Amino acid sequence: MLAVALFSFNKTRHGLSWGGFTLGWYARLAQDPAILEAARNTFLLAGVSTLLATLLGTLFALGLERHPFAPRVRAFLEDILHLPVVTPDLILAAALVVAFGFLRAVSSLFEPGFLPMVIGHVTFQVAFVALVVMSRLRSLPKELDEAARDLYATYPDYLRRVLLPLLTPGIVAGAMLAFTLSLDDFVISFFTAGPTSQTLPLIIYASTRRGITPEIHAVSTLVFSLTLVLVLLGERLTRRSA
Repeated sequence: MLAVALFSFNKTRHGLSWGGFTLGWYARLAQDPAILEAARNTFLLAGVSTLLATLLGTLFALGLERHPFAPRVRAFLEDILHLPVVTPDLILAAALVVAFGFLRAVSSLFEPGFLPMVIGHVTFQVAFVALVVMSRLRSLPKELDEAARDLYATYPDYLRRVLLPLLTPGIVAGAMLAFTLSLDDFVISFFTAGPTSQTLPLIIYASTRRGITPEIHAVSTLVFSLTLVLVLLGERLTRRSA
């Protein structure tokens, strides 16, 4: 990655020889309509899917940890929760293609494009958000529930004033992790994208097949830097919550 970042500032367009320092390749990225559209699609997809996954993952974690499920039901739900984490992306993407194939018989909304991409990303993001929030929930003493009820707090008040503020570090860390996973995802995006919903990972893959250029080094460096910052922030929030 250091080599990729270094050659994103190299004046030489082809080869590995150093031709001097330049910021021209980053300036060309700002004028490339295909790159700009892909960047817009990437961040829109990551933002929408992260919001949905954070909401659903937090609700899943609260339900699983606070509802008195039977042991077998709880074990079954936990297995489902871990399924997107341990399933290879290629298998999950192929399964999504089959599922969307059936859904297209019901509605044309499920044609390859933005909506299937959002659904596909949320499918695996939910599990990561729920696991992070559940780890935070398990660190909170259950006596908090009893103390809040002793002080005549209704459940909405307890949720708003006690539980959610304490869960905020875990929710934010889970959201950052989900955003990072969506930002970098290639396999599921490749299987569900339409002609007008190309993302930066897809653009990078298509460009490298024609030969690696300094523009590819530049956009790869930007994506990697942003991902690294989000991962470090998420890790710091997780450590603080612990």
